[in-house]
Amino acid sequence: MINRSKRFLGLVFVFFCVATAFGQDKDTRFVSFIAEPSHIKLYWKDDKGQILRSIQNLKLFVETNNQELRFAMNGGMYMKDNSPQGLFIDGHATIRPLDTLSGGGNFYLKPNGVFYLTNTKAVVCQTKEFKGSEKINFATQSGPMLIINGEIHPAFKKGSANLNIRNGVGILPDNRVLFAMSKREINFYDFAEYFKSMGCTNALYLDGFVSKAYLPEENWIQLEGNFGVMIGVTK
Repeated sequence: MINRSKRFLGLVFVFFCVATAFGQDKDTRFVSFIAEPSHIKLYWKDDKGQILRSIQNLKLFVETNNQELRFAMNGGMYMKDNSPQGLFIDGHATIRPLDTLSGGGNFYLKPNGVFYLTNTKAVVCQTKEFKGSEKINFATQSGPMLIINGEIHPAFKKGSANLNIRNGVGILPDNRVLFAMSKREINFYDFAEYFKSMGCTNALYLDGFVSKAYLPEENWIQLEGNFGVMIGVTK
């Protein structure tokens, strides 16, 4: 009888852990998607050199290459001409250099950071820690950092009234990539806290009220936009 009770309690504990983990993945405040690094690409222009701009155009572009767009969102801040603000690496080529300047706005709220991808690894790091490498396939720079070495950015205040739609990216403990966009306006602290609760040691803010996401398996379809770099996962 004692052994049966122990087994029952063990099963209850396992079920609780699984349910808790699943619940974390499904925080209803956010559109979220987890991807393997090798499945992620950054997009800016089509094969004719035209800026894609919208998720609709990105969807059509990948479909011309016999792929299906599974997930997409805008991938960092951009200038008035839709060129990337700060570092952009596409297919190992540095299209825009790293921006180490200071200035106003969210991009320059230090520390800001870089999200980059190699064939096997995804990294979010502070701008000052970024080191170029031939192994980097894609990279985008933005700011501010949301999570820095496991801690929420010190400039963020709990209960802040600075509310906005926000999207960002973080690296999970198993090296998969977590993308998230708030469905409603949220402050920086609460947004960063979500990435921390999911186990991200480092996470990066991508952009604010202009942000859109495409995730048809969750019935979240936003095809509009007028972006610079975009992030896409295809199948």
